[in-house]
Amino acid sequence: MLMTTTSTLDGMKVSKYLGVVSGETIMGANIIRDFMASITDIVGGRASAYEQSLVEAKRIAMEEMTEQARQMGANAIIGIDLDYETVGQGSMLMVSASGTAVIVE
Repeated sequence: MLMTTTSTLDGMKVSKYLGVVSGETIMGANIIRDFMASITDIVGGRASAYEQSLVEAKRIAMEEMTEQARQMGANAIIGIDLDYETVGQGSMLMVSASGTAVIVE
């Protein structure tokens, strides 16, 4: 599956637009991760536990979106947008991915 944040793929022509596809992930808080992140905030540095959670949440959202596009018969997704939000007073992280499923030649 070809995927891009742009609305076109160089050297390829969109022959059919199949519709919007999306994938969402909400990951709950982890008390140990939150505690370690608060220590990182105090002493400085990167919160690698949160970074790993972001990477995993993005992967899941992208996989959901890709599977939805495959079921529609797409071979590409264009115009991909990723959004990151906190939910529930910051105790959960939501990642959503959306784009347009297309057939390209």
